[in-house]
Amino acid sequence: MRYMAIVKATADYEAGLPPKPELMAAMGKLTQDEAKSGRFVMGGGLLPSRQGHRFSMKDGKITIIDGPFTETKEVIGGFAILNYASQAEAIEATKDFLKIHADCGILDLDVEIRPMWEEPPCQVQGQG
Repeated sequence: MRYMAIVKATADYEAGLPPKPELMAAMGKLTQDEAKSGRFVMGGGLLPSRQGHRFSMKDGKITIIDGPFTETKEVIGGFAILNYASQAEAIEATKDFLKIHADCGILDLDVEIRPMWEEPPCQVQGQG
């Protein structure tokens, strides 16, 4: 089953600080290992929210809010699409991901994992 890992932003991320070199090296190795095993589908980091926009629609009216966004806990810093045989495997892999960050001195980080639809709930007209 495919899972999306959603990594929440940190204050350093929002400040535009680059990740520590040792974290980049450890994450590069993890990504390579996961790709070789077929578990890593795709992923990436996002630029700080000051470069983003949020859209909302209420009663058909669209509102656009320019970044930065004040609630860091609501800002996504990165994501990955991963293939795991079970939810238990996805949970263990996420713990490993967090341990890498802790080993590099990042002790506060939130990650959400959620299973993805295997078959889309609706088809785009002209496709499928």
